[in-house]
Amino acid sequence: MATEKARQLLARLAATPDAAVPNLPFLHRALLLPLLSAASALLRLPVILSSSPLRSRRTLPVPVISVGNLTWGGNGKTPMVDFLARRFHSMGISPLILTRGYAGGDESKMLRRRLADTSTKIGVGANRAAVGSSMLQKYGHVDPCDAFRREKLGCNRVASGKSAKIGVAILDDGMQHRSLLRDVEIVMVNGLTPWGNTHFIPRGPMREPLSALTRADIVVIHHADLACEAQLETIARTVQDSGTTCSVFFSKLAPSHIFEVHQPLQKISLNVLGGMIVLCVSAIGCPDAFIHTVREVLFSLTSFV
Repeated sequence: MATEKARQLLARLAATPDAAVPNLPFLHRALLLPLLSAASALLRLPVILSSSPLRSRRTLPVPVISVGNLTWGGNGKTPMVDFLARRFHSMGISPLILTRGYAGGDESKMLRRRLADTSTKIGVGANRAAVGSSMLQKYGHVDPCDAFRREKLGCNRVASGKSAKIGVAILDDGMQHRSLLRDVEIVMVNGLTPWGNTHFIPRGPMREPLSALTRADIVVIHHADLACEAQLETIARTVQDSGTTCSVFFSKLAPSHIFEVHQPLQKISLNVLGGMIVLCVSAIGCPDAFIHTVREVLFSLTSFV
């Protein structure tokens, strides 16, 4: 209980802009904020060092796509990684997902279950360049253009199997993993709470400054259906003002089915929830969007019935 209250307090402070600081309780202003600000300064130093042009970076013999963000969780990174892996698989290109494996590797386990019916391989480890090299040695690699052409001609017989040679690597949460060169940088932005108070963790939600957007090739504003038009325009303008010339896209959560935990490939229609009492548990970074989506689904089912 104490841990949850502390987490909620940090989340509130991270969403508090500087102009609203005088309205906070005295202890928060006098004790917590200075401590959090000092911790943020310390955590910012490794980011500055990792951005040094003198730091060597490794390459992989296949195209590398990074999916990341500038803030802490709830930006839609994992769904985007899942989406990209399925798209490449459908094109006859076997993808390799490289993930850090935070919190005991729960996200990597989920991706394994979700993508078990595809040719996707998943490599887990802090040194994703080393893990990627090891996986490529194990399975081999192929020019993705050649794999795509073979699939179009009906010649790619192993594209759907786990033995398929890897044609592309996807970095899950890869924006701050600077030791591996990437060909495309996709940055996910939470349309509901894009930058918080713009301070670094733990004083705020930022992992890098907004100037890091200049490295982006693509920016995707997630939960776009839940944000008002003015909010979306403000986010897009902030992206443009950062100096980047990247393309900006919008995405939203669109649940299609449910499944049993141990049988993720067996899709169950959402209609089975009609008339039922449903207990929902969320452990994602932006639970508000999840709650809204669940309510919309249950409301549509109730109206249908």
